[in-house]
Amino acid sequence: VAYFYMVAAWGGYIFVLNLIGAHAALLVLLGRFSTKVYLSYTLFYVVGTSLAIQVPVVGWAPLKSLEQLGPCAVFLGYQLLRFCEMMRIKKKMSRVEAWKFRIQIFLGAIVVASVFVAAVTPKGYFGPLSSRVRGLFVPHTKTGNPLVDSVAEHQAASNQAYWQYLHILCFLAPTGFLFMLFRFGDASGFLFVYALAAYFFSHKMVRLVLLTAPIASILGGIAVGRIISWSISVFLGEDDDDSTNGSKNVLDKENETKGKSDGKKRKEKKSSDSFAGITAIRDGFIEAGRSTEGKIVKTILAIILVGALYMQADKFKTYSWRISVSLSNPSIILKGQTRDGKVIKVDDYREAYWWLRDNTPDDARVMAWWDYGYQITGISNRTTIADGNTWNHEHIALLGKALTGSEEEGYQIARHLADYVLIWGGGGGDDLAKSPHLARIANSVYRDHCPGDVTCRAFGFVDRQGTPSPMMERSFLYKLHSHKLKPGVQADPEKFQEVFRSKYGKVRIYKILGVSRKSKKWVEENRQCDAGGWFCPGKYPPGLKEILDKKKDFAQLEDFNRGSKDDDYQKQYFENLNNPELARKRAVLKSQQESKPAEKKVKTLSEEEKVRIYSTWEDTEDTTLMWKIVTSNAVEDLERWLESDPGAAWLRSADGRGPMWWAFEGKKQEIVSILMKMGVPHTDKDKNGLSPVDLLKE
Repeated sequence: VAYFYMVAAWGGYIFVLNLIGAHAALLVLLGRFSTKVYLSYTLFYVVGTSLAIQVPVVGWAPLKSLEQLGPCAVFLGYQLLRFCEMMRIKKKMSRVEAWKFRIQIFLGAIVVASVFVAAVTPKGYFGPLSSRVRGLFVPHTKTGNPLVDSVAEHQAASNQAYWQYLHILCFLAPTGFLFMLFRFGDASGFLFVYALAAYFFSHKMVRLVLLTAPIASILGGIAVGRIISWSISVFLGEDDDDSTNGSKNVLDKENETKGKSDGKKRKEKKSSDSFAGITAIRDGFIEAGRSTEGKIVKTILAIILVGALYMQADKFKTYSWRISVSLSNPSIILKGQTRDGKVIKVDDYREAYWWLRDNTPDDARVMAWWDYGYQITGISNRTTIADGNTWNHEHIALLGKALTGSEEEGYQIARHLADYVLIWGGGGGDDLAKSPHLARIANSVYRDHCPGDVTCRAFGFVDRQGTPSPMMERSFLYKLHSHKLKPGVQADPEKFQEVFRSKYGKVRIYKILGVSRKSKKWVEENRQCDAGGWFCPGKYPPGLKEILDKKKDFAQLEDFNRGSKDDDYQKQYFENLNNPELARKRAVLKSQQESKPAEKKVKTLSEEEKVRIYSTWEDTEDTTLMWKIVTSNAVEDLERWLESDPGAAWLRSADGRGPMWWAFEGKKQEIVSILMKMGVPHTDKDKNGLSPVDLLKE
């Protein structure tokens, strides 16, 4: 029942399901499979899955999604193991016969499963791994999906993050993990699997640090309990008695075992010989502990451990209360500070949501970036165009296209989908700061959004002063965000009416003028929900057909069910992320060419300018970028750069080398020809007395 509740409430149920499945598989590998274990896992899987598929948004995913098929395979394996065990008992098979029978059964099952998989895979039966799950297993922090990559919580966790949320448990949990290994059982097996899984996944994605909280608390409790228990036994003098009795019990058990059979005696002799060294060391410590000096050392150690735990517990208690207060505060009501140092309460977000609730019709639709969709729905009780559910990549991309496209294009999309537009402003992490991600997401589906620039570097700020690029300056979002705040920036009064601005300018709300009533009515009449009303997939009105015809469904790296792939997009996407300077330079040059199409006049440099640039040896961003362009043989990028700035051909780094040296060294003949045509010499010496030609000889 608890599992069913989690399925209905949170997508994290997949982690729980796989965790229990991994524990069940581990017990088999450790030889701990039993009737009790079989019944426990079988009942959990059958009942849990039967309830899970009743949730409409989950459906048959537990039996189709690759993320959830692992526990299903374990379940089927348990049934085969149980059948083999029943046949072994019924036919009184020997150990060897039982193993042969198991191998035959499992080989037959593998053949049947392979045939089934081969038959249903081409029909798209199996669902792919999601980008977020795939991102946990790739060696880098980027998944190839700009929507997933834009979320800060999907980045790798740092040591600071662990300390912030776990504090002293960062040390106690590993200690408890070691203690747990020395008393391993069925329950300890679950803690073992949980600990490894929680650490691995939290290390890959910072938001998953929350998964470590329960297991860190359990292991920390084990460590504290064992330390305190040992310390008390030392204070009461029980430690020596336990050691003596324990040794006697071990000897008694060994004597009993030796009398059972000759075969077992030989095995035990080999075992005792193997661990003779460890046993001797253990006995030595026990014997030393019985001495007067040993008792004193143990007592001092126990006092130190108990004292240290007490002091850390006091600090941990204070820290826990403090962080609980900071985490419990409403995220939409913040503390701020004015320029004169006065501390204020920034209540702009709640104020805006309540304004929507109190001043808009019940059927009003609000367009905003998906980050605050849940807040608009929950606090304002109004329909939002998108929320925190990122399942529909194409829909989020349409929203990004509306916000980062031109004002006219954005308006033509918005009037068919919404009645109001809500914009976060006021600096910091506002919508304008996020907008490069929005443009990148839009371009992943609408390739005409940033033609030839998969990461949309042409959309953004061109300097640290916040100067917008031409594409950003024309955008729907920029017009509404900076409306009457920056000189010359104003939203079209025939399309938008500002109806709300919060006290500190953190939120602005606009009413869309000329909303398509026809589209709104069509959407209402064509809504289709399931029987329980859990899931209501929307349909776009016919008015958006022209725009939607341009979209290309985003093909994730893991979408093996689709016949088409998007290798070129993925390749360029990762190239741009790995070399952002080059991507940015490309975007700037392209933007300059587009903004000045009539200026085809080739720029020329005077001899004095050439000498000045060529005689300046220093490492700069331009020399670094030039080295990357030349070594990667990006001829088109070099030509664009030299067309707008011929002086770049004469750049030299601190070691006296420039593009001509790098071209010769990398044997880039086409680049060498371009530089020679511009008059760049190839016989001059660098800092070490080497010319470009000398590098070619090497």
